[in-house]
Amino acid sequence: MAPVFATGFGTRALTSGSDGGSARGAHQGGAARRGSGRGGRLGAAAVALTTSALFATALPASTAAAADPVPRIDLKVLVVDDGGSAVAAVTSELRSTGVPYSVLDLGDPGRPKIDAAFLSDSVSGRPRAKYQGVVLPNEAPFGADSAGAAEQAALVAYEKRFGVRQVDAYTWAHPGVGLDYTSEGGWSGTLDGAAAAVTAAGRSGPFGYLDGALTFEDNAPEISESYGYLARPREGFTSYVDAPVPGGEGRASLLGEYAYDGRRELVVTFAYNQHQRQFRLLARGIVEWLTQGVHLGQSRNYFSVHVDDVFAPDARWDTERNCTPGDIDCAGGAGEQAPDIRMTAADAQYAAQWQRTSGFTLDMVYNAGAGEEWKAENGGTDALTAQLLADRAQYRWVNHTYTHPFLGCVQDVSVVPWQCSKDAAGNTRWMSRAEISAQIRDNHNWAVSKGISVDRAELVTGEHSGLRTLPQQPVDNPNLAPALADNGVKWIASDNSREPQQRPVGSAVTVPRHPMNVYYNVGTAAEMADEYNWIYTSRADGGSGICETNPASTCLDEPLDVATGYGTYIVPQEAGIALGHVVANDPRPHYVHQSNLAEGRILYPVLDRILADYRALFADNTPLVNPRHRDAGTELSRRAAWQSALDAGRVTAYRIGTTVTVQAPGGVVVPVTAPEGTRKQLLLGTAVFGTAYAGQRSAWTQPELLQSAVTLRLPS
Repeated sequence: MAPVFATGFGTRALTSGSDGGSARGAHQGGAARRGSGRGGRLGAAAVALTTSALFATALPASTAAAADPVPRIDLKVLVVDDGGSAVAAVTSELRSTGVPYSVLDLGDPGRPKIDAAFLSDSVSGRPRAKYQGVVLPNEAPFGADSAGAAEQAALVAYEKRFGVRQVDAYTWAHPGVGLDYTSEGGWSGTLDGAAAAVTAAGRSGPFGYLDGALTFEDNAPEISESYGYLARPREGFTSYVDAPVPGGEGRASLLGEYAYDGRRELVVTFAYNQHQRQFRLLARGIVEWLTQGVHLGQSRNYFSVHVDDVFAPDARWDTERNCTPGDIDCAGGAGEQAPDIRMTAADAQYAAQWQRTSGFTLDMVYNAGAGEEWKAENGGTDALTAQLLADRAQYRWVNHTYTHPFLGCVQDVSVVPWQCSKDAAGNTRWMSRAEISAQIRDNHNWAVSKGISVDRAELVTGEHSGLRTLPQQPVDNPNLAPALADNGVKWIASDNSREPQQRPVGSAVTVPRHPMNVYYNVGTAAEMADEYNWIYTSRADGGSGICETNPASTCLDEPLDVATGYGTYIVPQEAGIALGHVVANDPRPHYVHQSNLAEGRILYPVLDRILADYRALFADNTPLVNPRHRDAGTELSRRAAWQSALDAGRVTAYRIGTTVTVQAPGGVVVPVTAPEGTRKQLLLGTAVFGTAYAGQRSAWTQPELLQSAVTLRLPS
């Protein structure tokens, strides 16, 4: 059975209560090991990349005669998988970045055996290394019998011959990986909340994008989430991440490089899964170390926030009836209905000032017609509109339709839940193409008339309507795609919690957005905590019980204090979830509502926490990337095309000496990461390649005009 070729991009939609997770069980394998351990034609998009200094270190002189041909090193990673969370985590980072990899399943009895022929061969008389790096569950995962020893020996010889690096995804501390036993001044146990740090060697090496501090997650004090071994380095070991030894003296290593016998291993001695923040922060550096800084794919830390319903009011949560008046499932009751929530001119002034202070730009997703209706009903003037227009150049603007109607089927709200109305023949009644088109066109034209810079290609429909809405509307409104084409819309927002993957809607493409758990129908922290309690509290504790019946949810141990619960619980919870998206190379925008910038202005504590935590973790060379709607869509579309080419086996990438060549199908833009100082070969002369990020240069790239390949030259 041939090894599985697995490539692509993966994301995870994080929801409240699902972040992080426990890697506790993973340490048991380490403990067990401790006991045994002591006893053709180029495609149109061909990319050539020069890698001068790298290969000098990749091929030790002692292992190759001077007359030997310079070998070819394929740009693909071999992943030897034992089914554990650590290997899965490293694999997820390769996939997210766009690095090709091949998986060898140790649990498959029919798998190929690792030998010289599996790892290398020759092409046109030139030796070929089939993998540029190797990921193992631990330093020796093949078993202690003769067959396992033979596989281990073949891998060792391969790594020495071609200068290929190895990641030991999770192992225990012992001299075989360059560390003292934990009994020799080290420690092992639960690492929850441990104050680890990237060392000076780590910051000057593969983890130079981090500021240093690296605290392990501790989401649930009653649950052990991480286990590990703190050990002192021996000769040949360079620690990249260390932590204080509990009850001991000094610091000891949790992650580092062991250089010996002509080989290099990255040794990780703590358990983790792909969602835990400590891994997410280190994942980029693990890939850069493994690939020696030259690989296919690229990664960024993205964060953008859409503020929906700008100019429009939002209905308010009723804390007595536990519903929102105006919603079809909120029954009437005694008493006067609370006023809707709408920003004021002072709120708009605060938003502009906050942007300047924080250095972060919001996307105002606007409904001009709703604002005009408000103005007509309130004396013909509107200080909010005047203030936002005065500050219009400080924001990005996205069309949200003129009056925010439901653009799907005609809703029958006489029943709960609502249904799609039917005509006499039993056919679904739909909003017409003309009505949808007018909503898009009128809102765009209003913005243009007010001097707002708005891109016709970007659209967010009200409630993401027009797109399929399960269970009532299982298909898109058939009139939606033609109306989008009528107005030149190329990027239409979707709800990531419902549709996490991009898909076409006629000639447009969806851009999934992460909903933030800061509700549209609350204006104060107390209202937010009250509604949060209703959703996430059991019936026995006075809540709705939704958390008991929804398998994707969990209930609070006890209701939040409505006076303090927002700041002490919800803010850190939601900031942590959003930051998890940021550090996972996820370009999908987040969305909230204008009500969250009004009254108590409850969004700002969440945003401030995200930005402060990010800036405390990352060095200045790794800034947040704040893409607009179309840019997020373009990034996701490029990734999908790249993944498709990889999955179809239509990408070939290798280096020979000082040149790396990537062959890809015509029209596929190729992501490449290379060292700082790399230059791109032009028809005449060179130019700086890509964009500087996290200490590297990277870009989506294609051949220049009149060139059939892209050549990048590394600094000598």
